[in-house]
Amino acid sequence: MNKITESDSKYDHLEKMSVKKLLTKINKEDKTVPDAVKKAIPAIEKMVKAIVKKMKDGGRLFYIGAGTSGRLGIVDASEIPPTFGLEHGKVIGIIAGGDGAIRKAVEFAEDDTEQGWKDLLSHKINKKDVVIGIAASGGTPYVVGALKHCQENKIITGAITCNKHSAIVEHADYPIEVIVGPEFVTGSTRMKSGTAQKLVLNMISTTVMIQLGRIKGNKMVDMQLTNNKLIDRGTKMLMKSLGINEKEANKLLKKHGSVRKALANKSK
Repeated sequence: MNKITESDSKYDHLEKMSVKKLLTKINKEDKTVPDAVKKAIPAIEKMVKAIVKKMKDGGRLFYIGAGTSGRLGIVDASEIPPTFGLEHGKVIGIIAGGDGAIRKAVEFAEDDTEQGWKDLLSHKINKKDVVIGIAASGGTPYVVGALKHCQENKIITGAITCNKHSAIVEHADYPIEVIVGPEFVTGSTRMKSGTAQKLVLNMISTTVMIQLGRIKGNKMVDMQLTNNKLIDRGTKMLMKSLGINEKEANKLLKKHGSVRKALANKSK
């Protein structure tokens, strides 16, 4: 089967284009990605509801992928604790080749059909958890093998891919297919496919965290105060919510350690 992600670019002789023309054409292609994601919202909705149910029961969310897809999963997972105050280990990103592959490609790591499952077992994966495989091509052996073993062990699976009817979908209870078409540079799925995957991951994790009560109004009341920018943001939240001055808000925030706790204690 011909993979859309490997199809020839609509453009040719790229090396002869001016810088402005290259940038303009890339931007033109990028604009098509949100519309492709929009078509997948019904599938994303089903996945989010399944994740929320499992996490409310104490389960965890795993992302597993290789290369760009694996890195995107790790980025999304790593941003959950500081953004939403969720404890580490509740959303976990796994990449073929291990953490070293985050910075440098590990040769043939994605071709091992058993290693993905072994990596999940190292986290004591169980029926309470949900595993989302991320693969633009939809055929990455490392990811496909992991999802296959998950299904055999009654663990809920999801998939994010940019090809139709791919192998990863066969082993996903909740498949998401975002068909963005050929890449600007033929086969370079770090471009439109990667953007699509990032958008979907943002939608999944943000919506799940809101559903789990990690946002109040439209504010990140559980964010970790790990730098001055976030302390300033939290201070402004308290000033607005409580009608107090900056000094009082800053003191209250530092005393309680989070916007949510400061609001709760101030209202008592």
